[in-house]
Amino acid sequence: MAEDSAPHGTAPIQPESVSDATLRGLIGYSMKRAFMVIRADLARTLEPFELRMMTFTALTLVADNPGLSQSQLAQAMAVERPNLVVIVDELETRGLITRDRVPTDRRTYALHITSEGAQLLARATRAVHQHENGIMGKLTAEEEAALIATLKRIEASGGRS
Repeated sequence: MAEDSAPHGTAPIQPESVSDATLRGLIGYSMKRAFMVIRADLARTLEPFELRMMTFTALTLVADNPGLSQSQLAQAMAVERPNLVVIVDELETRGLITRDRVPTDRRTYALHITSEGAQLLARATRAVHQHENGIMGKLTAEEEAALIATLKRIEASGGRS
């Protein structure tokens, strides 16, 4: 029989009574908790389109940057190239993008969205905007703009102190 880790004579802490008050005072922890809510709702939003956050991101970047190379896409998404290949393969197999060799560099592929991909992306993007409006619905326009500006400043700092 396994012993619990509670001190002798005290009851083990029950999950519903765990306090994260100290962690809630940390910006990173609060951002992570908020992102978990956003990510879960976004997953439900994208499910009817058979997209995930990463495939939606890739499809959007390809649409916004016709002829984008896989290396450029990997860099823009901050993912390793081998992980990106799986995403690109999925989008190509579904007929949402094409992967065409660049005539001047046979090792490089140019990515383009197909008409089917553009139609799916338009519908998915409308749903994502509705998702964001629902998640951010309690923020004023000014608060939302301030939040985005603050997140951009954090990103731009590159983690430097």
